[in-house]
Amino acid sequence: MNPGDRIRVERADRTVEGVCLPSSTPDHLVVKLDGGYNVGIERDEASVEVLESDVHDVGAGDGADDATSEIAFDDSLPTIALLSTGGTIASTVDYRTGAVTAQFDAEDVLRAVPELAGRANYRGRVVSNILSENMEPAIWQDLARAVHEEIDAGADGVVIMHGTDTMQFTAAALSFMLETPVPIVFTGSQRSADRPSSDNVMNAVCAVEAAKADCAEVLVCMHGSESDDTCALHRGTRVRKNHTSRRDAFETVGAEPLGTVDYRAADLRRDEDGQAIDSPETDAVTFHGDYRERGATELTLADDLESDVELVKFTPGMDPAFLDVVEGKDGLVVEGTGLGHVHTDFIPRIEALIEDGTTVVVTSQCLEGRVCDRVYDTGRDLLDAGVVEAGDTLPETALVKLMWALENADGEAVDEIMSRSIAGELQERSVPWT
Repeated sequence: MNPGDRIRVERADRTVEGVCLPSSTPDHLVVKLDGGYNVGIERDEASVEVLESDVHDVGAGDGADDATSEIAFDDSLPTIALLSTGGTIASTVDYRTGAVTAQFDAEDVLRAVPELAGRANYRGRVVSNILSENMEPAIWQDLARAVHEEIDAGADGVVIMHGTDTMQFTAAALSFMLETPVPIVFTGSQRSADRPSSDNVMNAVCAVEAAKADCAEVLVCMHGSESDDTCALHRGTRVRKNHTSRRDAFETVGAEPLGTVDYRAADLRRDEDGQAIDSPETDAVTFHGDYRERGATELTLADDLESDVELVKFTPGMDPAFLDVVEGKDGLVVEGTGLGHVHTDFIPRIEALIEDGTTVVVTSQCLEGRVCDRVYDTGRDLLDAGVVEAGDTLPETALVKLMWALENADGEAVDEIMSRSIAGELQERSVPWT
């Protein structure tokens, strides 16, 4: 009897059937019942019969092997590279553990989301296989290099499957590290595929349509409302996850989304065998405002990052000694109150950090608007101490941008880079919109 076998277990007056799972102790059996629940049973009190051996494909990689896969090629369709870092959208149940884990290649995606068939040619690639909260700058670099390789090899667009919790950080990182002639589209899933309310199919379909479209920037494609009608396309440096579990958790901060994908207009007519017989309507993807068009720039990669940078949120009553933990850091982003303020007791410590070589950037905790340290005395004192204002750059984006700027200044002062827009992260004006 091995994990993955279908077994029948008799114990006292009760009989259960299900899939054998690994157990943390030799004294207990763990069985996944057909209803989805797991039960533990003491071995010495049970009689076990193996009904079928290894009924599930239980192989699941536990790290980045950079594996690739391809499926049948159709000359009439564009080629989309599907890259995975893990996350709910690229996950299936691993019957060795009973947990949800990422098992991904192009074939896996088409099995999980058959609605993608007939829209493009696909190449699948695993860059990493981690939970979103375990993302780190080194993986951003691996991902940027993988994207560069796929585009350089002829991909007409890239879709990145990513966990939602830290997607905004990774999208911002690639926005700075890559100049791209084709769309790079992040997508994910707030709810797993086994739930009736899962958003994985619609998000994946809309992301592929966006990757075939005209906007050659880094985008985040997620539900635009709680309904299955449209996905919003957010610029990678202006997006934020603003809800823990809603399907429309992502929002563009300080502006409207860069575009939308009409899910119904993106539908494909299919024959009785399920094969696509047409293409989606050309107006399924709509963009608003200014964006970089497909082919407008050459592919470039600037993937150096200085990871010795921290983001600190100031709170009332916070001990100034907290800044001791960032002594010696190359960079610090301060999420200040209102226009970008901290308690006056912090200013001497910030000044000392700057004198020791730490670049200190000030952002605001407010969701809308921009910092301006010229209005109140505290702000003026911060400017005198040498801080850099980040305008309306989001704190999370400012963190990533500072990591990038410290390694890619090329003779330009880091404060000058932080004070101008590189990838749409810093807007010229902060204008209320509804």
